[in-house]
Amino acid sequence: MLNVLITGGAGFIGKRLALSLSGAGHGVAVFDNLQPQVHPDPEGTVQELRQAGVRFTVGNVLDGAALTEAITAADADMIVHLAAETGTGQSYELPTHYCDVNVTGTARLIEAIRAARNKGTEVRRVLLAGSRAVYGEGACRDAIGREITAVPRLSADLAAGDFAPKDTRGCRLDPVPSRASTTVPAPASIYASTKLMQEYLLRQGLEQSGVEAAILRLQNVYGVGQSLYNPYTGVLSIFAQQLLDGQTLNIYEDGEITRDFVYVTDVVAAFHRLCELADVPNETLDIGSGQGATIFNVACMMIAELGLDKDRLKISGQFRPGDIRFAVADISAAERVLGWTPKVSLSDGIGALVNWARETA
Repeated sequence: MLNVLITGGAGFIGKRLALSLSGAGHGVAVFDNLQPQVHPDPEGTVQELRQAGVRFTVGNVLDGAALTEAITAADADMIVHLAAETGTGQSYELPTHYCDVNVTGTARLIEAIRAARNKGTEVRRVLLAGSRAVYGEGACRDAIGREITAVPRLSADLAAGDFAPKDTRGCRLDPVPSRASTTVPAPASIYASTKLMQEYLLRQGLEQSGVEAAILRLQNVYGVGQSLYNPYTGVLSIFAQQLLDGQTLNIYEDGEITRDFVYVTDVVAAFHRLCELADVPNETLDIGSGQGATIFNVACMMIAELGLDKDRLKISGQFRPGDIRFAVADISAAERVLGWTPKVSLSDGIGALVNWARETA
């Protein structure tokens, strides 16, 4: 059995992973600062974790001494690093804070692992929740079928209604699923840049330390329990709350922005498998449904699920600089390495989310 410390372990993904690992007989400890923006019911979450036998510590990843103490108290041989600030838009408003938490916090974790070793606790493996945001516009094919990485879309093009990804010469490209083995990272936001830096820090900071590092790059995670009141959380939770509040959904660009929505329990299953895997894969793994869905279509699905009029959305043509046109994962490596496949369909997942949101609102 493992002793696992989960940073950010009271969050949307972290709490479920903690309960999953604890239910499988592993020793689990959680380190989380219970930030109000992402924790609508912190007391209930802590109580649920403790009732399941999970050790809980309130702490900030910028506090190296507290991290070291949490690692040693848990006698952790494995750490799942989920603690991070998320949200592309908010990262533009709070660049220093995002760099502090995501970049410096990861550096503090590396130092804490070293300090814990000096106290007799040997961490053997660190798993990171990465983000597909590091790909930017991601993989595309040009006119002759070559796979290349698109450049960030220009605001002037978006304002003119030209939403297509392009290459460095301004030629249109056809987007395809991205995969870590071939798609060159090209982060298009401060948030994305900090997530890529987390990967670099772990790979470089743990080199020759005897500590294995593994990375799962997550697509758009959604599901029951995701905060409905955090404006920087997943788009599906935001849509659900807006519809229940009587609002009309504002669909950006032409409605054809495409995302890979993966249900939270499928993401938890991937992390659980990676925790128990005998050998850590050298390759970064992409975690998603492997299927793309347009924002327009998922909005229509949610409206139908709630039994609302079809006119509860409008395609406005508005855009946000840094938004990605097409974000879909090639999950073949995760299927091969982890023996993992997503189980929850988009229709079932949206149905569960909408029903929960209706009961919660």
